[in-house]
Amino acid sequence: MDSTGTFWLPPTSSTFAANVDSLFYFIYWVSVLIFVLVTAISIFFMIRYRRRGKRELTSGVDHNTKLEILWTVIPTILVFVVFIWGFKGFLKMHVVPANAIEIKVTAQKWFWSFDYPEGINSVDDLVVPVGKPVKLLMSSKDVIHSFFVPAFRVKQDVVPNRYTIAWFEANRIGEYTLFCAEYCGKSHSEMTGTIKVVSQEEYAKWLEKNTSLGEGLTLEEYGKQLYKTKGCATCHSIDGSASTGPTFKNVFGHSVSFTDGSSATVDENYLRESILNPMAKVVSGYQPVMPTFQGILKNRQIDALVAYIKSLKE
Repeated sequence: MDSTGTFWLPPTSSTFAANVDSLFYFIYWVSVLIFVLVTAISIFFMIRYRRRGKRELTSGVDHNTKLEILWTVIPTILVFVVFIWGFKGFLKMHVVPANAIEIKVTAQKWFWSFDYPEGINSVDDLVVPVGKPVKLLMSSKDVIHSFFVPAFRVKQDVVPNRYTIAWFEANRIGEYTLFCAEYCGKSHSEMTGTIKVVSQEEYAKWLEKNTSLGEGLTLEEYGKQLYKTKGCATCHSIDGSASTGPTFKNVFGHSVSFTDGSSATVDENYLRESILNPMAKVVSGYQPVMPTFQGILKNRQIDALVAYIKSLKE
C-alpha cells in the first residue's frame, strides 16, 4: 500500500486503488519503452542509411514477413493483457459487496448532500468508517456532475432523472478531497467536498451525535454549526463581504429589492421561504442560482438557521 503517492498519482486509499495504479504504470512503462525503442531505431536508421555519395536506386524489397508478424503479434498480446487486466478491475469496481453501507448522494449546483440510512443528512462532508464498503446511490437535481475522489480512484458521472452507483472501501483513516469533475456552471471549481474516513468506533459515535439534531445546543449555536456544515458559507458571508449570494450580516429587519421590481422586509417568513423556495424572490443584483433545501433540512434545522441569521443583526 502506497502511503506517500507518486509524481503521477496520490496515495492509494481504497482497496482497489492499488490495482488501478498497477495497470496505469504497466501501460506507462510499456509506452515509454516503445517510445524509446522506436526513437532509437529511427535515429539509427537516419544516421546509418542517410543519403551520401553517388545516388543509387533503392532496393526492390518492399516487406519483411517475419518483421510484420512480429510487430503485429506483440501489440496484439499487449492489448489483450491490458483488456483482461482492466476488465477484471472494472468488475471489481462495479460489483458492490452485499454488506456495504448505502448512502444517497445528491448533486446540485454547487454542493453535494449525503443522506444516511439513520436519517442523518450532511452537506459537502461525507463521513465513513475505515475498512467498511460504502455504496453510493447518486443522482443530480439539475445538470450533469461527476463524483471524483482521486485518492480512492473513484469517478462516476451523476446525472438528472436517473441513478448511478459507485462504491469504495477506504483502507486508511484521514480526510480526502471530493471534486466535481464535470463542468456544471459558474461555481463548478468550488463544488468540492471532504470525505472523512474514521475508525468504526468513531463512526458509531458520529452517528449517535448527529441523530440528535443539535441536542444540547441553543438554536443560534446550532444554526451557526449548520451555516458551516450545510454549505451556506459557500455563497453567503457573515461579515458583509460580497459573495455569490447576499450577506447575512445585518440583513434581518431590513428591506430588500427583488429582480421583479418588488421589495420586502426580511423577516422569519421571508428567510424560511428563501431556504425552501429560493426562486420565489431573487434579490436584485444576484443570479437565481441558489438550490432549494426542501427535503434536505428538517424544521428544527430551518429554525436554527433563521435564529442564527437574526443574531447577526447589528
